[in-house]
Amino acid sequence: MTDVLGFGLDGLQHDQLAEILAVHPRGDFKNEFLRAYVDGLKNRPETTNGTVNSDVLEHFIPGFQRTTTVERIVGSPWPS
Repeated sequence: MTDVLGFGLDGLQHDQLAEILAVHPRGDFKNEFLRAYVDGLKNRPETTNGTVNSDVLEHFIPGFQRTTTVERIVGSPWPS
């Protein structure tokens, strides 16, 4: 969560962070990460329902609309 969202980043000392980044430079991490994320899901979008993964596809794939939980409940085969 630190490398992607920055959680806990403020808890690292400047020297620690510099040492980590010297060995593992970020480059264009945000965009590369998101590109890989979408590439891994775009051919199986139905697997993203109910997860944050659907947010990613909705943002990057034109016309993608996730199925909401309400739509799934209302559309279930149960009569009531």
